Amino acid sequence: MANTFKSYTKASVSTSTVDIYTVPSATTTIVIGVALANRLGTGTVYADILVDKATGNDVYMIRNVALYDGSSFTLADTGKIILETGDKMKAISNTSNSVDVILSVLEQT
Repeated sequence: MANTFKSYTKASVSTSTVDIYTVPSATTTIVIGVALANRLGTGTVYADILVDKATGNDVYMIRNVALYDGSSFTLADTGKIILETGDKMKAISNTSNSVDVILSVLEQT
């Protein structure tokens, strides 16, 4: 079984849900951390990170986190969040083109 550390990014997340990451076939993924940054010069924005399970039961990983002008939020002590083939991590913001996201994972194939 191969273990590979990877990171995935999504720039300018907006008011529609976007995919950050989809677990490839024949892969189990462990989420290491996720960081969000307010890319706007003024104002507070709010963002969500969702786990879209391939089998249903979609859940929020981060809900309505406030990102103040130029600030960031890091969730680094996630415990062991396991994603399986077809599961997705998604993001959405309450403001257009306002949030950058980076997701760090360990993929096991």
